[in-house]
Amino acid sequence: MPHPDIFFPAIDRAVLLLTAGELVAFPTETVYGLGADAANPAAVGRIFAAKGRPADHPVIVHLAQGSDMPRWAADIPAVAWELAEAFWPGPLTLILRKQAWVSPIVTGGQASIGLRVPAHPVAQNLLHAFAKVSPTAGIAAPSANRFGRVSPTLAAHVREELGEQVAMVLDGGASSVGIESTILDLTRLEEVGAVVLRPGHVASAELEKVLGSLPVHLLAEREKTSLSTPRVSGSLASHYAPVTPLVLCPAEALSPLLLREAANGNRLGVLSCRVEPADIAPHLWRNLTPSPKAYAHALYATLRELDGYGLAQIVVETPPDTPAWQAILDRLLRAAVK
Repeated sequence: MPHPDIFFPAIDRAVLLLTAGELVAFPTETVYGLGADAANPAAVGRIFAAKGRPADHPVIVHLAQGSDMPRWAADIPAVAWELAEAFWPGPLTLILRKQAWVSPIVTGGQASIGLRVPAHPVAQNLLHAFAKVSPTAGIAAPSANRFGRVSPTLAAHVREELGEQVAMVLDGGASSVGIESTILDLTRLEEVGAVVLRPGHVASAELEKVLGSLPVHLLAEREKTSLSTPRVSGSLASHYAPVTPLVLCPAEALSPLLLREAANGNRLGVLSCRVEPADIAPHLWRNLTPSPKAYAHALYATLRELDGYGLAQIVVETPPDTPAWQAILDRLLRAAVK
């Protein structure tokens, strides 16, 4: 059942606000984005101010369709069009060389830019309506939360965290994917191939099916500080973190930890794929489905819920270190960095 804010009066108002340089939060299938006219440096600057985002941390530009890429990106390789055909609209961001006119505020001062076509119907309606009044047709939109914190997957999360700093929040219900897009660097194809700078819903194996013989690899630790590696959203060591300290705990160590913390008078929140034990008091147990996609869909909302209870810690049972869980493990490891 479509949400009332999917209808065009709300979209029309959102477009008017964007063209006036205001911030509009909107749903995507990954998380909610904090949007501004990407061709308006002052408006994009308001995103950074609202989030408390470092100036050298680039934002992703969202487009209505893949054919809009040349407005923002230069020297687009053939594989970018193949990936766009296979995965757009969808949760894949492509890092490409930017057009000369693009503001360094958008790119964090880099020569590259991140582009994505989101699949959520509200985002699609908004982007197509905005394209009718904007010659560049791009909305800059990082996640609609304070920098480094848990991304929002509901409109209520945006309102709670950013309040009046956002002129309008388009409500499209819960984000279906629940974690941020895969980010794929295509700016160094001749040197290293395609590089996954941030794992996400689109797995490396899916990318390889499209790219064929072109190598696809994950960003190695040694590359993270390389000047040739583009900076991208969500790449800092500490990110996606609740206010409550979060730790990862192997399954075999979980029960002893809970007993010890209860004896010390501490109340913890627990995320696990196992059924809640009979005697869990005083702790709060949240059971998530042991399917990577279902787990990802519920993860951020569950972390935000537990964050509101004033707990001593949030303990997450360490998920499997397998390709299917790669994106989730990436988010949890960053959330656990102190």
